[in-house]
Amino acid sequence: MSKAPSITLNNGVAMPQLGFGVWQVPDDEAAKAVGTALDAGYRSIDTAAIYENEKGTGQAIAASDLPREELFVTTKLWNSEQGYDATLRAFDASLGRLGLEYVDLYLIHWPLPSKDVYVETYKAFEKILADGRARAIGVSNFLPEHLERLIGETSIVPAVNQIELHPHLQQAESRAFHARHGIATEAWSPLGQGKGLLDSPALVAIARKYDRTPAQVVLRWHLQAGNVVIPKSVTPSRIRENIDVFDFALDADDLAAVAALDEGRRLGPDPATYDVC
Repeated sequence: MSKAPSITLNNGVAMPQLGFGVWQVPDDEAAKAVGTALDAGYRSIDTAAIYENEKGTGQAIAASDLPREELFVTTKLWNSEQGYDATLRAFDASLGRLGLEYVDLYLIHWPLPSKDVYVETYKAFEKILADGRARAIGVSNFLPEHLERLIGETSIVPAVNQIELHPHLQQAESRAFHARHGIATEAWSPLGQGKGLLDSPALVAIARKYDRTPAQVVLRWHLQAGNVVIPKSVTPSRIRENIDVFDFALDADDLAAVAALDEGRRLGPDPATYDVC
């Protein structure tokens, strides 16, 4: 069974609050890493077409013998495939690589405002949802202005927005917008890619207080903030460590100390200008 509790998305679908991400995991290593994660109790797996590891991810799912209904599989549409017809073709290709009949969540990877077809793209997502080939649809890296337009010009409010989110970039404006519209906030790079964040004296002190690692403290902070979180690792011990965060809780002083780490600093691209296809 899953070790992670679930949240309920705005269409009633349950999604584990902590999942396993496979960004930068080579396809020939994905099957082993995902298999280790499933053995450790993860039931949510997050991949994307651009990661080029959907095939390995699907192989691990097939080899696990877990009932499909116990798993929550997310993949994402890459920028070069945006547009109504291209989206439908790309989705078919992703399902084929995964070896699945449906995914649980399908996301537009970036808004790509320079191309300006994310509304048209999302309408293809609505068809995929209506056809029962995705249980929920959403977006990734969308800013509030992109979401405002999407909500105004389509019929279905995105279930999820997956954004860069960690203690150095706490995204208060986006999280507040999501909360007002019933959109779940999902964090990518939730540990800040380890770049200076996990050595923070504040996090080290909190970790010592609970006999945990700084990474576990950050993941616990995400969970208590209500974020969905998808840490990534290929190291079996780290994979198991990252899901072992449900038997302690941060107190008000701890949460204040983490809040003070916000620098508004991105590690990834700015969604307002990112236009790589």
